[in-house]
Amino acid sequence: MILAGVALNPFNAHYQFDSFAVPILVAYLTALAVLSIYGIHRCWLVYTYVRWRHNAPTAPAVPAKWPSVTIQLPTYNERYVIARLVDAVAKFDYPSELLDIQVLDDSTDETREVARACVEQWQRRGLPIRYMHRSDRSGFKAGALEEGLKTATGELVAMFDADFIPGPDFLRRTVPYFVDSKLAVVQTRWTYLNRSYSLLTEIESLMLDGHFVVEQGSRSRSGAFFNFNGTAGLWRRVAIEDAGGWQHDTLTEDTDLSYRAQLRGWRFLYLQDVECPSELPVEMNAFKVQQARWSKGLIQTAKKLLPRILESDASVRVKAEAFFHLTAGITSPIMVLFSLLLLPASFVPLDRHPLLSLWINLCGLSSTAAVVAFYLVSQHSLYPRSWKKSILYLPLLFSLGIDLALSNTKAVMEALLGHSSDFVRTPKYNIDGDDGAWHKKQYWSPAGWVPYLEIAFGIFYIFVLVSMWQRRNYLILPFVVTFILGFLGIGFMSLMQRGWKQLREGVRPASSSRVQPVVSAVAFPSSRKEPDRLPFLESAPAVKASGESTGD
Repeated sequence: MILAGVALNPFNAHYQFDSFAVPILVAYLTALAVLSIYGIHRCWLVYTYVRWRHNAPTAPAVPAKWPSVTIQLPTYNERYVIARLVDAVAKFDYPSELLDIQVLDDSTDETREVARACVEQWQRRGLPIRYMHRSDRSGFKAGALEEGLKTATGELVAMFDADFIPGPDFLRRTVPYFVDSKLAVVQTRWTYLNRSYSLLTEIESLMLDGHFVVEQGSRSRSGAFFNFNGTAGLWRRVAIEDAGGWQHDTLTEDTDLSYRAQLRGWRFLYLQDVECPSELPVEMNAFKVQQARWSKGLIQTAKKLLPRILESDASVRVKAEAFFHLTAGITSPIMVLFSLLLLPASFVPLDRHPLLSLWINLCGLSSTAAVVAFYLVSQHSLYPRSWKKSILYLPLLFSLGIDLALSNTKAVMEALLGHSSDFVRTPKYNIDGDDGAWHKKQYWSPAGWVPYLEIAFGIFYIFVLVSMWQRRNYLILPFVVTFILGFLGIGFMSLMQRGWKQLREGVRPASSSRVQPVVSAVAFPSSRKEPDRLPFLESAPAVKASGESTGD
């Protein structure tokens, strides 16, 4: 008989694969092998992080002479958070005569009025702060940073995206490390103001903790190349210039500059214990756009710099780590291919090849275990008393990761094919803790056609689930359920969140709403006093979070 392309001989236990089954099985096993290799790399990161855990940097002595610092605050249409950021920077416990603060604003809405008014009020109180506005927005965030460098006066350059709130002691805790003349970058760890806002933000924080603890920690402590994260860190200005300056031919200008600088011999330092609070995306569409931008940017950087890295004098270990880091986005289309092949591959009677069946099961289990270890180690490192509760989020993290693979695939394929795109910003709403209803505010991210494809995939996997059950392929059922939850849940959530925006815009025009910028009333260091409250400003029509942008 013929069973989904596999010709079976009824007179013995042997069978032969026909022309349909062979390519299906080869593609399935190849995809599984690639995913397993990247899973093994995650295990290697965990091992490296644990092995080099005692190699964390120690705090240097207080410098006899503090260097001058330029603080760059790139922003684009961030009226809800820009005043909060300027307020936080104004409280830095650092000699004001050594500061040069630049608000690099490319905004096209009333953020310009909010930012300019905030800057002017701080200027009247003696803060060395400047408002710089561009009208052409060329180069997006990289272009704004490069423009600011033309008039910067600092030896060091600190950078903060609009949704970050650095603590008053940020510079005093990071600047002393630059006593090392070959140190180019000090990167600090992101923390999250709105971690407990929703189930989505809880999972986002879990994902980012894995990056900021295991990835950045293992690479930094073991001497491998790693990337500046675009914010919450400092650069030595001469290192930026020596590496060729900010370039905007990729969507991850921070990673691009990081690798170019390290190829020039500059050192990077990651400080896990120095935290910088930030705001996580609360909108599913915004989160997917952010992840797609990062995936596309890494592949673009890989195409641009990986040949140079592999030809450099760096060690084999450093080159291998750079390869896995910059090409990680390729796992998204591989994951989509693997998921599509689950159903046809299930018809192949692999039980008659026990070694092959064992190898497949081991690959699947090892990849799953690698992801679990990656995130649990990061949680145990940060929260040794409460890390176990993160186990409850792991199934949802798997579902979200599978769904992101679909939206990231489009971005990765665009990068591989050389298709350029604008820097799409991530909307910020000044949400910390449980405060605020983001869907009542003006910025939004388009849902596009991806949610409909996600729902179609979810429906497809319902049929896959039924087929697997009928064929008693019970081991694969938990993974199929994860696919269903990921595609259906996130697809419908994306459409519902966009629907909330559309409903509100239909009931209450965006132009009738009012916006109150946030300026805190916390005591200020030295002679700086809190500025007068900014007036209420009439809001502009809703701004779509796409197109040209400088902020993250």
